[in-house]
Amino acid sequence: MPLMLPFTQLFPPDHRMVAGNPRACGEIGRMRFRPRSELLLCELHAHTTWSDGALALGALVDLYGGHGFDVLCVTDHLHPTPAGGAAPSGIHGGNVGAYLEEVEREATRARALYDLLLVPGLELTAHDPDPDRSAHVLAVGLHSGVSLDDGLAEGLLAARAAGAATIGAHPAGPGDDGGSSREPTRRLWRELDGLGALLDRFELVNRHQVFGWVAQTRLPAVACGDFHRLEHFFTWKTLLPCTKDERSLVDCLRSPARAYLTAFEPPGSLSHLAA
Repeated sequence: MPLMLPFTQLFPPDHRMVAGNPRACGEIGRMRFRPRSELLLCELHAHTTWSDGALALGALVDLYGGHGFDVLCVTDHLHPTPAGGAAPSGIHGGNVGAYLEEVEREATRARALYDLLLVPGLELTAHDPDPDRSAHVLAVGLHSGVSLDDGLAEGLLAARAAGAATIGAHPAGPGDDGGSSREPTRRLWRELDGLGALLDRFELVNRHQVFGWVAQTRLPAVACGDFHRLEHFFTWKTLLPCTKDERSLVDCLRSPARAYLTAFEPPGSLSHLAA
């Protein structure tokens, strides 16, 4: 996604989303990318108690649906099987079926109650004590389990073959730290020539942390909240120019279509919008 303006000017104040502010929501709703296609307010990166999130899936749906989001992608952690064969934390082969079944049930409720599109996914978590060998990648629109036991590249190939869109998560570069709650993950920057071909998008913003090398390299970018706890809710988000169905969303992420980044802010944070 070419950045047409400096990062701080990607959205003028009147186009920053303020929760509960009808005028701000109306401004976003009137923006168009192509005929018959609206911009959807999306959270592309969120966790539940299936891995290391604080909220159960139903509570997460109520939080995002109650604040007017169009799309919520649930991306709980998938880890390689630990040495010795013990079940890993988060999602694994033994529970992925139950996880996806719950997402499917909640998707029906989310659409009926909030007109919220709930999309299943996983965060492929290839962690390593060496930040240069550590990487996390979101697989959005994934309806089956994949394995990381043969390595991240094989897991990405399997996710893409299953129809998912892949997004490099908090892709640290030179000089980036991991943020307040994690170690840096620099493998995607280190191995861009190899792994980059398997990725559709990269997080330019994760919560409030900006990964400048993504913009400098002119990679297709998104912004995500990486929700684990309530303090991660009012963060940067993505607006996508597609219709509100899963196939259109995934196709948009996998295409060269522009994505728009916006701050999602609590009520009263932009008081000048209240007329």
